[in-house]
Amino acid sequence: MKNRLSNIVTRTGDDGTTGLADGSRIDKDHCRLEAIGTIDELNSLIGLLLSENPQGRHSEGLTQIQHTLFDIGGELSIPDHDLLTPKEIDVLEAWIEEINHHLPPLKEFILPGGSRAAGLAHLARTVCRRAERTLITLARELKTNPSSRQYLNRLSDLLFVLARDINQLDGKSDSLWQRK
Repeated sequence: MKNRLSNIVTRTGDDGTTGLADGSRIDKDHCRLEAIGTIDELNSLIGLLLSENPQGRHSEGLTQIQHTLFDIGGELSIPDHDLLTPKEIDVLEAWIEEINHHLPPLKEFILPGGSRAAGLAHLARTVCRRAERTLITLARELKTNPSSRQYLNRLSDLLFVLARDINQLDGKSDSLWQRK
């Protein structure tokens, strides 16, 4: 395999622009880069979640999600290029059903927390929601793949049930919101 990144320091972004995969350049504060950066942040957070329990029950699925998030970033860096299909969404939905089947029904809202890993899953969920919002903003200006937005929507649901499942596996109970 040839080297993809032989020079890390290129100085080409010193003028406040960055290159897309098609060779075009855009401002670093463009909404396209906001979306790419937020998805990268989400991917990093999932990596941190994985580091909490790398041999755990969910590591294979979370690693696949990292690859898919990288694909979403890739399709955003190549204008008019779609990589995701509804198949990836179906995988998330099946995983949500599998996990949720083993969880007690919710009768109240829950507060993020519990174990450290569950807290990280909740934090990843909130960043995922922000990533979804950045894609919606981008879609007002440019064509985006609807499957990517749908994937992020399902992923935030998955991260919610995942946090609950992690707490259950760690012997922690959900902290229920109490209205004053």
